[in-house]
Amino acid sequence: MRFDGVLFFPVTAYAADGSVDAALTAEHVASRLPHAPGGVFPACGTGEFHALSASEVGEVVKATVETVNGAVPVVSGAGGPLGHAIECAKRAADAGADALLVLPPYLVAGPVSGTAAYVEALLAASDLPAIVYHRGSAQLNEDAATRLAQNPRVIGFKDGVGDLGVAQQLVRAAAATDRDDLTFFNGLPTAELTQQAYRAIGVPLYSSAAFAMAPRVAKAFYEAYASGDDARRIEILDAFYLPLVRLRDETPGFAVSLVKAGVRLDGLPVGGVRPPLVDPTPRQLDELTRILAIGDELVGGA
Repeated sequence: MRFDGVLFFPVTAYAADGSVDAALTAEHVASRLPHAPGGVFPACGTGEFHALSASEVGEVVKATVETVNGAVPVVSGAGGPLGHAIECAKRAADAGADALLVLPPYLVAGPVSGTAAYVEALLAASDLPAIVYHRGSAQLNEDAATRLAQNPRVIGFKDGVGDLGVAQQLVRAAAATDRDDLTFFNGLPTAELTQQAYRAIGVPLYSSAAFAMAPRVAKAFYEAYASGDDARRIEILDAFYLPLVRLRDETPGFAVSLVKAGVRLDGLPVGGVRPPLVDPTPRQLDELTRILAIGDELVGGA
């Protein structure tokens, strides 16, 4: 499975009564497809997987698959309690997803061998291939990366820890299995900030939450990054991403909340975030509006 381009993690839209709005989610996804994402990852971190039931994951993925219509891969989130993860995987498969992003299990933290077994149990219950997310309570080591890379259903690894030394070890361990079809991703919040370093250790792809709210800015950054135009990449980094990260760091969970607020500011009423996340204050919305306006200027206006 190939991913060519910036990776799109859409928000999940909610109706006025708080339920998932599949039609509005589809509209959000459709509005970003002209900007040529390399893959779409519904019901993952930016899509508030933590707050969705298995049936809601199915709704979101179905709306996304129907909208994308085979143009690029669609990868659904699956994780949490093992039973919930399996149910999410089944719903995603029924909805037509191409693969799974395996998110961490819930609350408990077992040994690394148990994390590998969790991934294997999920794969045994689903026909879909999977990308394994190294983060939180699902951190890997070299042995686990080797073990999972030997499973042909594992098609990639995504790092959300941020320890480049460990990430390099995992990349090398997986590569030593002689798999030439594995893909490696940077999954840190606002990954644009760290992607140049990740590319240096053999991780060429990254999640872009910003693409959901500012697709032209995110695409311009990706094109500068991919072409080696460091002057343009740093210009966008300094003017747009660094202020965004400073605002993000004011409140826990803003890696998601700000993006959803940005989609609303762009005119699509996708609703707020579900607890335990919180929405930005009026002052923070004003600052986000200012940052998005700078982004528009960087890419030549609306």
